[in-house]
Amino acid sequence: MSRNLFITGTGTDIGKTYVAGLIVKKLAQCGKNPGYYKAAMSGNERRADGSLIPGDALFVQQTAGIAQPLEEMCPYVYENAYSPHLASRIEGNPVVMDVVKQGFLEVCGKYDYVTVEGSGGILCPICFDEARIRLEDVVQELNLSSIIIADAGLGTINSVVLTVEYMKTKKLPVKGVIFNHFHPGNVMEEDNIFMCEYMTGLPALAKVKDGDTDLDIDIDVLAGLYEPSGIQRNCRTEGIPCAGDSSAGKGEKR
Repeated sequence: MSRNLFITGTGTDIGKTYVAGLIVKKLAQCGKNPGYYKAAMSGNERRADGSLIPGDALFVQQTAGIAQPLEEMCPYVYENAYSPHLASRIEGNPVVMDVVKQGFLEVCGKYDYVTVEGSGGILCPICFDEARIRLEDVVQELNLSSIIIADAGLGTINSVVLTVEYMKTKKLPVKGVIFNHFHPGNVMEEDNIFMCEYMTGLPALAKVKDGDTDLDIDIDVLAGLYEPSGIQRNCRTEGIPCAGDSSAGKGEKR
């Protein structure tokens, strides 16, 4: 049975994909057989044949040096750089929760540590017209614990505390915070991190500087953030082999 972790952020363009790439890279380098999954991606470019390139998945694949196929990393890929609910209204192909769940279970059947990345912040709507689906619904449906990616700079105390408090009200477990765009020795950023820890009771798991190519976190601490998802208890009854089963194929590494 795979172990899984959800990555959300305090907002859009906070660096979730960048940090996700470093996380998956760390797991891969330590032989943890990692996989990556994202329910919906917006703002993607097209290939010469007109097909969409899942840009976030490609970034993680290349950063981490994993051989996981792009087509299994994300079931919904949109061209317009909008919230998925609006992108799908314009382009068609709205998000269906059962499809998201099925894709997740299939990835869990091949990899031991699955990193699931969200779109935008925890309240991001990924479908609206056909069904009311927000990112928090995906987290609940897949029964995942989360970490939060936040900017280290000005304004982050409010953003982090509000995100944590909202997730608490929805009974969404949060393991800690990774701070991106960190500048060592910056007195404001150091105090921001201290205040976020104090006001939320959550640890700062890592501090990521611009241009970092490795995540400064102990591999045992990182791996310990991942937990088996309760949803996987049903995967065998749905005919999907779970990672760790003798019938489950392991993802290749390169």
